[in-house]
Amino acid sequence: MAPEKEMRDECGAYPMKSGDGPHSYSNNSYFQREIVNASKQLVTEAIMENLDILKYSPSTTIRVADLGCSVGPNTFLAVQNILEAIELKCQNQGLLKSQIPEFQVFFNDQTSNDFNTLFSSLPPNRPYHAACVPGSFYSRLFPNHSLHIVHSSASIHWLSRVPKKVVDRTSPAWNKGRIYYLNAADEVVEAYSAQCAEDMGRFLQARAEEIADGGLMILIFSARPNQIPHPQLIANLINDMLGSCLIDMAKKGIVSEEKLDTFNLPVYHMSPQELEEAVERNGCFSIERMNSLSFSSSSLPSLVSTYQKAQAISFHIRAVTEELIKAHFGEEILDQLFDSYSKKLEEEYYSMIESSVLNLCAVLKRKKTMN
Repeated sequence: MAPEKEMRDECGAYPMKSGDGPHSYSNNSYFQREIVNASKQLVTEAIMENLDILKYSPSTTIRVADLGCSVGPNTFLAVQNILEAIELKCQNQGLLKSQIPEFQVFFNDQTSNDFNTLFSSLPPNRPYHAACVPGSFYSRLFPNHSLHIVHSSASIHWLSRVPKKVVDRTSPAWNKGRIYYLNAADEVVEAYSAQCAEDMGRFLQARAEEIADGGLMILIFSARPNQIPHPQLIANLINDMLGSCLIDMAKKGIVSEEKLDTFNLPVYHMSPQELEEAVERNGCFSIERMNSLSFSSSSLPSLVSTYQKAQAISFHIRAVTEELIKAHFGEEILDQLFDSYSKKLEEEYYSMIESSVLNLCAVLKRKKTMN
């Protein structure tokens, strides 16, 4: 196994903000939780329509993996939705309660993820056996044909690494003075797109080896609508705005230009077409459905003013990027950076929310293995 430092250099493996403090992921991931809530009906329908539960004997343990689980609590909600759907499928197939298989759930994230916080908050009366599986989901994690359902939400937009070309001073794709591909040179966008294609190839091949024939993979992610330019996606604007704050700090001498020129976010929002092309290249899955999710803010904290909404977005982005930024620029800039970021979000809020938003739920089914 590669040393931890090599893995970190390769994967850019910096986890979400751990613990339960004011800037922690567990306290600033209600946007992701709402996406899980919005996907519940689609997940239930996908399992009811596509999982052949009768092919498994009562002695079979149904194995479910959540990839990119972070520190909770959203992962527990996603697992609950999946298991409830499987139990409903069993009931509709006429199985007695005693005939419903046992469940084993694997929670996966990077090796540096705060699994202590995650497992200390496991539901006490959970109807499943729980285990953690640390490691990058862009590589193999499980034995051959051992999984029945794989779920991943708000994770696959994270690349395995920053594209090499964008930090290569000799490359046309060198992304000098920027931290993201928005409004960058075409070569930069192409480098990010190519990295995404490579990563999805690895992701799908690993899952093709791990998922049993007829097993399902449920991918929920923020996407860029087909034919919509990158600058019209709100998620891209939010990330680029963070970059503009770092640029301002570089102009003031708070961070060095050298540091700025060597920092890029390893994030790319692919389009439905890009996912379809990746699945077609892999050839081991069929896309059973791909639906957009309607986002409702009904269960979000009460946010009345533009200031509160900007603060919420800023805290959300800080929870997912703080460790990455701290490792590169140092901890001392964080408060000033995100104070500036909140102000910029407040100033641009109404123009920003007019941009496109697309959250997709894609259901893939493992094709039968040809002997």
